[in-house]
Amino acid sequence: MVLLAISSPLPQRRLTDGRLRNMSQCCCPSSSASETSFKCPQGNHRGKPVQLITLKSLLTPAALERLEPHHEYRFCERPECPVVYFSNQGDAFTTNDLKVPVFQKDNGYDVSVCYCFGWSRQRLQQELVATGHSTAIESITAHIQAKRCGCDVNNPQGSCCLKNVKHVLHQLQRSCDS
Repeated sequence: MVLLAISSPLPQRRLTDGRLRNMSQCCCPSSSASETSFKCPQGNHRGKPVQLITLKSLLTPAALERLEPHHEYRFCERPECPVVYFSNQGDAFTTNDLKVPVFQKDNGYDVSVCYCFGWSRQRLQQELVATGHSTAIESITAHIQAKRCGCDVNNPQGSCCLKNVKHVLHQLQRSCDS
């Protein structure tokens, strides 16, 4: 049996009005995309707004030539859908248009869960097997606090990976307990 040690709750950051914000939304600015009703051309669902810088960073050169910078884009996280990004004007980019595999769409053992600090499913499992716990959440959180993350340019979803890392760790823990 492998025990999973998850660090304390995520740190908080004070907003300009004095309220606290959970660091799970910490490292990436929120999207400026307006809330419109456009949907993925393949799966007919809304997706999550993503910044243009994410697409510019991760699209292959051929796909980047098709990018329309004045369009609003969304990220499709559905595993069964080949579309990764789609716009309010109907254009779309698929997994073949990206420089990196997309965690949500590729179950490969070596696919990144954390694109900034190199945590793949394989690395997470190896650490769990070797030590009985994972330092991933604590490590990533420390890097976020030190302002080292670059989720907006490294992670295809354009936002923090901590939720994904926690999900994978939970799955690994369950499979080890079985």
